Amino acid sequence: MTRAKQAEAREKATDLVKDVTAAPVPVERIAKNLGVRIEYAPLDGELSGFAHTRDGVSMIGVNSLHAAVRQRFTIAHELGHICLHQSELQAVVHVDKGSLRRDSISSEGSDPLEVEANAFASEFLMPQHLLQSLLAGKLVDLEDDETIKNLAKRFRVSEAAMRYRLQPRG
Repeated sequence: MTRAKQAEAREKATDLVKDVTAAPVPVERIAKNLGVRIEYAPLDGELSGFAHTRDGVSMIGVNSLHAAVRQRFTIAHELGHICLHQSELQAVVHVDKGSLRRDSISSEGSDPLEVEANAFASEFLMPQHLLQSLLAGKLVDLEDDETIKNLAKRFRVSEAAMRYRLQPRG
């Protein structure tokens, strides 16, 4: 069931970025075009961001103390929650600590909502069609630090996020 939900999350992200012709994906512009407010503020510790919907208005809060690539991932991740988990967001503020961290919970895939939001964010920030056009069908060696670094820079994501995105899906 989780794989099907991840595929659905990636499809929703693909639909949002299908008209983007070059990296990096303009995450803030797309979110704002969807009517989502983005607020930046210094947040405590590992708190990456949050999403909430009230009276039909969705909002993403982003930790302004985090690196720019982390902020972009947070926006994409929280936008995933808004697009995929709207009923949950209307009930509570959804808070994410370390959205990209590969801790035991996320690596085990034990929180399906987080797994889905990460799948959405990965496809949203690093869409398959843009990766394919840049790589022209070449396989990327995940140990080739220079290539990973250049791709990450081009997409304005972390090297860890790029490595994760380029891993073959089971």
